[in-house]
Amino acid sequence: MNLTPELSRIKDEIREHALSYGLDFFETMFELLDFDQLNEVASFGGFPTRYPHWRFGMEYEELSKGYTYGLQKIYELVINNDPCYAYLMNCNPLVDQKLVIAHVYGHSDFFKNNSWFSQTDRKMMDRMANHGTRIRRYVEKVGVEPVEQFIDIGLSLENMIDYHAPFIQRRSSQAPVDEDQEGGFVPQKLRSKGYMDRYINPPEYLEEQRRQVEEARKETKASFPAEPERDVLGFLIEHAPLERWQRDVLAIIRDEAYYYAPQGMTKIMNEGWATYWHSTIMTNRVLSDSEVVDYADHHSGTLGSQPGGLNPYKVGVELFRDIEDRWNKGRFGKEWEECEDAVEKRRWDRGLGLGREKIFDVRKIYNDVSFIDEFLTPEFCVEHKLFVYRYNPRTGQHEINERAFPEIKKQLLSMLTNMGQPRIFVKDANHRNRGELYLWHQWDGVDLRFDLAIETIRNVHRIWKRPVHIETKEEGRGRLLSFDGENPTIKDTTPSE
Repeated sequence: MNLTPELSRIKDEIREHALSYGLDFFETMFELLDFDQLNEVASFGGFPTRYPHWRFGMEYEELSKGYTYGLQKIYELVINNDPCYAYLMNCNPLVDQKLVIAHVYGHSDFFKNNSWFSQTDRKMMDRMANHGTRIRRYVEKVGVEPVEQFIDIGLSLENMIDYHAPFIQRRSSQAPVDEDQEGGFVPQKLRSKGYMDRYINPPEYLEEQRRQVEEARKETKASFPAEPERDVLGFLIEHAPLERWQRDVLAIIRDEAYYYAPQGMTKIMNEGWATYWHSTIMTNRVLSDSEVVDYADHHSGTLGSQPGGLNPYKVGVELFRDIEDRWNKGRFGKEWEECEDAVEKRRWDRGLGLGREKIFDVRKIYNDVSFIDEFLTPEFCVEHKLFVYRYNPRTGQHEINERAFPEIKKQLLSMLTNMGQPRIFVKDANHRNRGELYLWHQWDGVDLRFDLAIETIRNVHRIWKRPVHIETKEEGRGRLLSFDGENPTIKDTTPSE
């Protein structure tokens, strides 16, 4: 660490306060960087030893211009690793450094204890450096242009993974039955005495069993994969005709995509939790009288929101506070839900004091989708002005389109499910018995953007080397997008009435 003596003392003080509240975090290493260094680290996703690619350079330019023109500023950057690494901007005022250090400890506690991060690599700093070394070796061996172009293709498909795969075994662990092995088919006979066997288990019954098994085997052989495969990128790594270095590059991209996935799945909770704790620690333990106004100004800027937008810091921290308040007062359970007296509900306070314990439990188990689904209430939406907005091109303003709680919750969950991205599956890798790849979009009422979908299947084609199709819907009508290596096509597949 290169903290100044004063910041080192403040860091130790805030650490003790965080521990006293029950936070449990990784050992955290703080580094002071100037704005240029911090923008560089941020452009690499927090890993300065990551592999080289032009995308990171573009992100660096965007961050640098945003800082230069006063449009944005990175106060801190914290990495899910053990030990946890946190980067601070050296020109931040002291009150901001205190806020950021407390915020970092909140993030580190969330990384360590939230179940959705439990399968992530806690030594990712070393692993990213290894990835960078391997790709630089391929650049030296194959050339900059081929490697960079292939990384472009891989990065365009990095969201085509199964976000729940680390926690669910999708494929059967049973080995396929070998038809040629001795005694490959063993009929399941009904229990009977020897002299009754030919009556209880007649040859016709045993032959029918054999026929059914044969048909099932043929069906399984004809279907590849046997069930729709959610991890499209993993399927391409296993089955596409790739060179060894290409397979390794795709594996690196997929590996890093799975590392970052929990951060996208818990953005509201993670930022809300860190904001809750920096607010609690700062206002109760750390702030001096002379710093209160500056803190309030900067904290309010973090929580600022506007119509048509969703501030994860604001929604997350307010929902955690709402949960704490409800469980402190006993505003949950059957008795509370069945109460229809509005006056009594406003006065409801059972004095249970379970709020702090409850939010620690919530922090451990939930992701954003389950967090919103479980704890969002109509009262919360009214209090914090959460409505469904739409853009009015006539006035140029976002206007309230829906105030009903079910619609508000539905839109929020739609935005958060699969991180708002379309769910694509591999349905058939031998379509029409020609080795063509047939993808399926699990349509939920939201149409694909066909321009992006066509570019996606174009890139999949570059990996698969055979025609690629994707089945989807547009306003409820069936569509099949195809790319054969030359021209994309869109076909209407809705049955004629």
